[in-house]
Amino acid sequence: MEIKSLYICVEDMDRAIVFYEKFFERPVSERNELYSVFELNGFRFGLFAYKLANETHIYGSNCLPSISVENYDELIKKLKDKEICFPLTQIKDNWVAEFIDSEGNHIEITAPIK
Repeated sequence: MEIKSLYICVEDMDRAIVFYEKFFERPVSERNELYSVFELNGFRFGLFAYKLANETHIYGSNCLPSISVENYDELIKKLKDKEICFPLTQIKDNWVAEFIDSEGNHIEITAPIK
């Protein structure tokens, strides 16, 4: 088995694209008002405008995308100006934190401790 993609629900596609283009430091790969995608080293990170599909969505933290960066300095740079919902913590051999994106989703970010 292999997981090649995930998507998060967004309220405002344009706002979410701006947020993630800045965060990932790359343009969106596929842009659509309903579903947009960022290609990240063979992994597809999708943004789904659930209201356009007339779907309901309940926010929660039971599915948490985890994004790894190369080092502590890059992690700190990525957390700048973000709303932190889990403070920077050492867990085993990694630095771990969580922030809230522009759409209310919780996103984990990690970096190895060197």
